[in-house]
Amino acid sequence: MHSLTKDQSLWIRNGRAGVMSLLRPLLLDVVPTIQQTAALALGRLANYNDDLAEAVVKGDILPQLVYSLAEQNRFYKKAAAFVLRAVGKHSPQLAQAIVDCGALDTLVICLEDFDPGVKEAAAWALGYIARHNAELSQAVVDAGAVPLLVLCIQEPEIALKRIAASALSDISKHSPELAQTVVDAGAIAHLAQMILNPDAKLKRQVLSALSQVAKHSVDLAEMVVEAEIFPVVLTCLKDKDEYVKKNASTLIREIAKHTPELSQLIVNAGGVAAVIDCLGSCKGNIRLPGIMMLGYVAAHSENLAMAVIISKGVPQLSVCLSEEPEDHIKAAAAWALGQIGRHTPEHARAVAVTNTLPVLLSLYMSAESSEDLQVKSKKAIKNILQKCTYLPALEPFLYDAPPNILKHVVGQFSKVLPHDSKARRLFVTSGGLKKVQEIKAEPGSLLQEYINSINNCYPEEIVRYYSPGYSDTLLQRVDSYQPLTN
Repeated sequence: MHSLTKDQSLWIRNGRAGVMSLLRPLLLDVVPTIQQTAALALGRLANYNDDLAEAVVKGDILPQLVYSLAEQNRFYKKAAAFVLRAVGKHSPQLAQAIVDCGALDTLVICLEDFDPGVKEAAAWALGYIARHNAELSQAVVDAGAVPLLVLCIQEPEIALKRIAASALSDISKHSPELAQTVVDAGAIAHLAQMILNPDAKLKRQVLSALSQVAKHSVDLAEMVVEAEIFPVVLTCLKDKDEYVKKNASTLIREIAKHTPELSQLIVNAGGVAAVIDCLGSCKGNIRLPGIMMLGYVAAHSENLAMAVIISKGVPQLSVCLSEEPEDHIKAAAAWALGQIGRHTPEHARAVAVTNTLPVLLSLYMSAESSEDLQVKSKKAIKNILQKCTYLPALEPFLYDAPPNILKHVVGQFSKVLPHDSKARRLFVTSGGLKKVQEIKAEPGSLLQEYINSINNCYPEEIVRYYSPGYSDTLLQRVDSYQPLTN
């Protein structure tokens, strides 16, 4: 039997049906250890790929397992639950086959077993079935699993707590109604108490479960907040485990996105500064939820965007934009910077002084950027430019920007220059005015109107002097000039 469980690839070559027909009678063997080992072998085979899992279903083995699950000893129960989990994990169709053979009721009964290992195996199988879609998740709920899973997270065994929290997360994620059943069973308070548990893998699952509840609606997010997760959840942002950091950031993001009031609560708890520190201490996908959280906070209002600026969020997001190799992370950073800069000239300046605009422009212009990154970079540039009155940051755009961006840049100059004599002088000496004369605009277009507004800020001869071809005109006058002779 031992060799059956090891080299799965050999069994694939030897034909699935043959293996299953050999193992099936062993499940009914009079020797308990043979039954258990046969079940374990089936579980390992089913775990290997969906073809073998399907062979278990087609071999009519599931009804036998479900029947024995209710009757046999704890060792067999664990092995049988393992097979159900291994089959159910691959696809909604295979998980549905487990539901159809009546396994859920038996698995739920196993959640009440005195042996924690049996409870754990059953919780794991239920979680794997629920994770596929809302219908399967609802079937798990209807079987009465949720209150028993909430009892399991209160058991002393860490492994059982982890798996039960993971199953609650898998049930909650699909819809507000499913998340509400988890809340109604009293899960939130027990999960919240485990945020500071020293076990990193348990913390990952607890934070995930709370995120999956909070993401659906304002009411559910408020219920999570009312379990007093702040400020304790912020300590998880400093955790040694990268996934604890990521899941803590995700939880904070899922709360912040709903309303300005929830975002303000996070700011007051020190959450924005803590997330910014966290971004500085991690890399890659671990950063993504934190980046998005800052964008959500800033999007709500001027004051909340200013809170991100004051906590030094802009330089950190700029670092993410430049450093991260993955386009989807760059795109999130571009979006967040756009949300910060779009409110007032002060907000736009805070973004512009970090030299972020040229980076956004090059990402927008680059053929190597993904479509999503190009779209988000362009939107961020427009958001920031339309409020930016900090001219030194705008001037390079006169030379590098494509026409659809240039229009906004020239538009900003046309708003600022009429009211700022120092800026008008600087615009001449820096070569800005000369550059504007070189722009070819359609007559009557918005761009032409902007150029006219700028030109109206200067004496006519200055504009003429900087217009293309003016030196040729002067040379022609030299050629045609007749000196006065005495």
